[in-house]
Amino acid sequence: MRATGTSNRSAPPAHRVVLTGFGVFSSIGVGAVEFAEGLRAGRSGTKPITRFATEGFAHANGCELVGFEPRQWIRNLDVDELGPATRFSVAAARMAIDHAGLDEEELRGQRGLISIGSTDGESHDLDRLVETEIKHGPEKMDPVVVRRVAPSRLATAIAHELRLQDVEAVTIPTACAAGNYAIGYGYDAVRTGEVDFALCGGADAMCRKTFAGFYRLGTIAPDCCRPFDKDRKGILTGEGAGVLVLESLESALRRGATIYAEVLGYGLNCDAEHPVAPDQGSIARCMELALNNAGVKPSEVDLISAHGTGTKANDVTETRAIRDVHGTAPPRTVSLKSMLGHTMGAASALAAIACALAVEGGFIPPTVNHRETDPECEVDCVPNEAVDADLRIVQNNGMAFGGNNAVVILAKYQEQAS
Repeated sequence: MRATGTSNRSAPPAHRVVLTGFGVFSSIGVGAVEFAEGLRAGRSGTKPITRFATEGFAHANGCELVGFEPRQWIRNLDVDELGPATRFSVAAARMAIDHAGLDEEELRGQRGLISIGSTDGESHDLDRLVETEIKHGPEKMDPVVVRRVAPSRLATAIAHELRLQDVEAVTIPTACAAGNYAIGYGYDAVRTGEVDFALCGGADAMCRKTFAGFYRLGTIAPDCCRPFDKDRKGILTGEGAGVLVLESLESALRRGATIYAEVLGYGLNCDAEHPVAPDQGSIARCMELALNNAGVKPSEVDLISAHGTGTKANDVTETRAIRDVHGTAPPRTVSLKSMLGHTMGAASALAAIACALAVEGGFIPPTVNHRETDPECEVDCVPNEAVDADLRIVQNNGMAFGGNNAVVILAKYQEQAS
């Protein structure tokens, strides 16, 4: 989180920051409407992996995006010049501005920010290049694919596609917390008036490298992902993109936009305690930072979207940290990874969109595949079926390898800030 300065000069009033549009590509739905339907229905994206060869693995389920047609959304760039994750990010950004009712020509005259989080960048293409190099030598590597692998393109390609000129475009590589990092970065920029709008989120495409890495760690589930369940066996890798439109409340009201939720604040920290094992105290501290930044008491939170990977270590550590902050009766705590799989850098961005849609639609999405809650995970995970709920404030957790933690607080929009 950015430090507060000590200058005596009076700062301009901060803007309230609202969410007015979403671009969604996921294994359970494309677009905000279909995604919300999938969440409410407890739809699962689990299926056998076809994105890469899986011979030699005893089990290989994942959550792939099926039927993605990039040319439906990408109009100004050559799709063949874009890697699969960049195609997701660009398509989601286009969808988000359409959903928000924003005019491209008007955006070109405004100051903007594009921040996209990612774990793998274009590792799917890197897998292909390494295979070619090993089998045939580097001279046989496809130069078109080589040009696609820079992770910066996940953000810069959006600017090129939308022909935006007065923008900062950054790819944030903080792994599985990157989507929340990107939202926090955009929140600061809109809130302070540095930019007029921000396109924030995350994108990743499934790749053999990441699947094999998690498999070697023994954390790939053999069938499905069961967060908080006593018989959970691990994660399923997934893919997709989520991009959110952030703008000031004044801007949204001026143009008569639909306001899906308000961003109240966020928290970041990095303990660097262990490469892969989460740290309970650090996670709790990140949640406290977010709540303090948002001006929210733990008792005011109605729902927590947990990182909830479905691994033994993550679920116990995270739920204990939640109880450290929220007490012995924490709010309902769900894991969308039970439906979406682990979409890496897109995970907390898709979860933020899900939180906003749940606030707007008055429901809590379920944690599916659930049979019996682990006694060490003492939360109500809303097993298997969505429930109706009047949600005012929701907390979205994102945790990553290396101790990178990011938490975003969203709320139902009210004319007078509470």
